[in-house]
Amino acid sequence: MATTDLNIQSAEYSVRDPATGSPGRLLCLDIYRGLMVAGMIIVDNPGSDERAYWPIVHATWNGWTPADFIFPSFLFLVGISLVYSTAARRQRAQSNRQILWHAFKRSLILIAIGLLVNASPLYGLDLHTWRFEGVTQRIALCYFFALMLELWAGRRGQVLACVGCLIGYWALVRFVPVPSAGIPGRDIPFLDQVQNLPAWLDRKLFAGHLYDGTSDPEGIIHTIPAIATTLMGVLTGHWLKSNRKAAELIGGMIFLGVLAVLGGELWSRWFAINKHMWTSSFVLFSGGFCLLFLSLLYWATEVRRWRGRWTMPILVFGMNAIAGFVADSLIYGPGYTFTVTTESGTKMNWHEAAQAHLEAAGLSVANASLVYSFGGLLICWIMLWFLWRKKIFLKV
Repeated sequence: MATTDLNIQSAEYSVRDPATGSPGRLLCLDIYRGLMVAGMIIVDNPGSDERAYWPIVHATWNGWTPADFIFPSFLFLVGISLVYSTAARRQRAQSNRQILWHAFKRSLILIAIGLLVNASPLYGLDLHTWRFEGVTQRIALCYFFALMLELWAGRRGQVLACVGCLIGYWALVRFVPVPSAGIPGRDIPFLDQVQNLPAWLDRKLFAGHLYDGTSDPEGIIHTIPAIATTLMGVLTGHWLKSNRKAAELIGGMIFLGVLAVLGGELWSRWFAINKHMWTSSFVLFSGGFCLLFLSLLYWATEVRRWRGRWTMPILVFGMNAIAGFVADSLIYGPGYTFTVTTESGTKMNWHEAAQAHLEAAGLSVANASLVYSFGGLLICWIMLWFLWRKKIFLKV
């Protein structure tokens, strides 16, 4: 079996089985991760960018859709996983310095994976527009900073760091003047799509290399609140590792999840829920979803023991998340860079041509887009199934 060890995917979940009291593995975390990998592929590969069904399209700016919960879920799971992996390394008598060095190497590899995916010829690489920021780059940074807090800060320090990230980010975005634009809320609209501090810094550092030309959803400054999302996972990991009974574990996650959702909704009156800018209200709102969804999966798989063959298709993704990310890029990249020529001589992208063929077959625009998305999901699953069958799990 070919494996290394990245906590975005599998970790050594040495936990007490809620049913038997014996050591076991939290299947709910792998199920959660697998569902999010599948969701990522569906959301990343719509046939129609504008008219797909609402749940699988990211919010344009302020507001939210179910698709916006996918990335926070990955960071939340990274936080949970690093708690278990750090504890396992300490049991092997590794020092904090050794653990940190290992995490540093992991983070560099994650950043390299993101840069290589962005540089793939499948994306029509142009060195003048090569995107430097990205999903795995953000995961790497959040993982590394959260792990440092896990090593040297107690639970109180982690809570204070989480709160500090949320309030500090809000203060930066709300009160620090945007150069050549002014103070948000006074000289320019608050949370303007172009004139905001995170977008300004990204343009200053990476002009011409941004996701949409003027800003980047994985930008530098809003990595700060993304660290808070990861810390929510860290705190949840310690909650799961405690010796509490299953009912208390679930009840605590439900209570805090509802509280976080309500807190995010309340804060959104002044600091709108916005995934692109990863606003503090979005952290609370999405973190609440993560807690509630995890509590449901924990109850189903760990307490009620609803396991069996139905888990295999999900675990194919959940046990090979990095491979899933790469497989997604193999579908996403060609869909936007490869072109086909129609009978009329018109050239269009691969995904646009597929969408047109599905609509010509009688499907509505939204249904055609959904079929294309699930087609991409199936192709990715088949690729990962071959790895699963050979017991190959690609990790970092």
